[in-house]
Amino acid sequence: MRRLAAALLLLVGGVAAAGVPRAPVEHDLTVRIDPATRELVGEDRLLLPPSGPVTLALAARFTVERIVLDGRPLAEAGRVDRGRRLWRLPASDAARRVEIRWRGTLAPLDEALDHKQVLTGREPVAGARGTFLPAASAWYPQVAGAHERYRLALDLPAGQKGLVPGRLVAEEERDGRYRARFEFPHPGDGIDLMAGPYVVAERRLALPGGRTVALRTWLHPEVAELAGGYLDATAGYLELYDRWIGPYPFTEFSVVSSPTPTGFGMPALTYLGIDVLRLPFIRATSLGHEVLHNWWGNGVYADYARGNWSEGLTTFMADYFYKERESPAAAREQRLAWLRDFAAIPAGEDRPLAEFVSRTHGTSRIVGYDKAAMLFLMLRDAIGREAFDRGVQRFWREQRFREASWDDLRGAFEAEAGRSLQGFFAQWLTRAGAPRVTVAAVRRSGDAARGQVEVTLEQGEAPYALRVPLVVRTAGGEETHVVELTAPRQTFLIATQSRPVAVALDPELRLFRRLAPGEAPPILRQVTLDAATETVVLADGRAAAAGRELAAKLLEHPLRLRAGDAGPGRQPLLVVGTTERVAEWLARHRLPGPPAEVAGPGTAQVWIAQTGAGQVLAVVAGRDAEALAALARPLPHYGRQSWLVFDGAKALARGVWPSRPVEVRLDQN
Repeated sequence: MRRLAAALLLLVGGVAAAGVPRAPVEHDLTVRIDPATRELVGEDRLLLPPSGPVTLALAARFTVERIVLDGRPLAEAGRVDRGRRLWRLPASDAARRVEIRWRGTLAPLDEALDHKQVLTGREPVAGARGTFLPAASAWYPQVAGAHERYRLALDLPAGQKGLVPGRLVAEEERDGRYRARFEFPHPGDGIDLMAGPYVVAERRLALPGGRTVALRTWLHPEVAELAGGYLDATAGYLELYDRWIGPYPFTEFSVVSSPTPTGFGMPALTYLGIDVLRLPFIRATSLGHEVLHNWWGNGVYADYARGNWSEGLTTFMADYFYKERESPAAAREQRLAWLRDFAAIPAGEDRPLAEFVSRTHGTSRIVGYDKAAMLFLMLRDAIGREAFDRGVQRFWREQRFREASWDDLRGAFEAEAGRSLQGFFAQWLTRAGAPRVTVAAVRRSGDAARGQVEVTLEQGEAPYALRVPLVVRTAGGEETHVVELTAPRQTFLIATQSRPVAVALDPELRLFRRLAPGEAPPILRQVTLDAATETVVLADGRAAAAGRELAAKLLEHPLRLRAGDAGPGRQPLLVVGTTERVAEWLARHRLPGPPAEVAGPGTAQVWIAQTGAGQVLAVVAGRDAEALAALARPLPHYGRQSWLVFDGAKALARGVWPSRPVEVRLDQN
């Protein structure tokens, strides 16, 4: 996930970013931090280009010791609004210089935070184990909505090292201090600062044209042995995307460890939690996603006022591409996961893709990452792989270090495809939801020797323009035909090589649509995303407290508790409790017990089912209070599963109930 300070790009403290300078603001920063006392002292010399009135902002937690505009101290102390101290600077036809010195105490580092809390955190924090100053916290003076170039000198006590996005110009350890200087010469959208007791490893990567990239890992001592593997993987991703898209835009790339469960990407670096880095699959998945963000998001900036395309394009060209490279089956499983997740979004909570700015909860990720990635898959299917690749290369050449919108992206693909894509992008960006395509009728046409089948499709009264894959199973094998569905109801005559036996609707799941009931097996997200979900806790004492805390972590909405003796009602239901109490509750309400898949050893079992009345039911049964408490961190990450078995916090087994493609046999017609 790319780090995003959209609140500062569009709005600071409730003041619209009017008069935003067209040219970047220039910073010359000196920052001294003592993680033990959490004290920060900063100085900044800003060069503001000519512009209309601008708003300068700094977090109100800091004390401003000096602020000077063009050599004259500012009389006003600035007003405080929503945790920001704001100064309104008048319009000027000439460049202006602001000098400011500030100090203050950073918030304490809290290593107990979960991923969701870190994702939404906006405080600058410090501690011996790590310091993180996100740009969104306004830890340094910022001009609302402006891009920024900067030089930064960092001063830390011995035993600590730190960095910001950009080129490491120089560093030294002397007189009990670590000092480093960085520069970022491109128009960026914020400065994030990280520090910790890092062990640094470095390697040089040669790229075509005589270019050299410095690869580094800044890792806590307990994971320093991972450096070699991460440097190898980073080199591979940089070479891949340098060839595929265009030249890597920076002089270095760093993998930096965080003591909290972080997963952020910034220009020329990624900031990942220690426990995340230890996961064996991260180098093959998430690392490549963050490397690619140096092209999409940190190399070409999303025009957030008109939507964020960068997460979807990155998901498609990283996460999904790796699945395609693995196998066709793995790629299909990924597409099924996207569509299954979308089917779990409660009615009324979906939003148009054009409104997505950043990931704040499960639904926003499903739309902004998964639906957007599926858009790019359908686009590639429509215009062809070669035109698609030329389109991303053109987009990179034309928009590098500029803000770009969905319209700019569409223009690049149109130029390479040689046709208008206005209708395609409009329907997938501006409409919430997805089409629901059904097979209304199938019949043979003509004699057996001719091999023809007539298929009638329906999609509702507000039709999309869709390329619908149909697989016709014949006596001689399978044939794939793509039909253009543009009306609420449409009939297609398909010629086949031999006698047709059955017709399957999009069995490879290449069309973004609402799955039919049998195609979308129940998963945990159907319960966790729904605001109507009710919770029953079946435990006493410490186990009851652990159960309530676990339920609160799982659900995207406030907890709605029901009495323990209450049975299933009309709303989705989450049942959390000790194994014995859960078994008694299921028997009392004549509901099936644990499925065979979760039988066997383990401290906790999780599964999702549907009652006879069609109500979705999720069950979490733990041996005792400790077993339930152990699920609080891992279980929220398994929303795509139908069942799991845990030993403590470790998932021993997991799976999804089978999906059944929509298929109509002709011998039944």
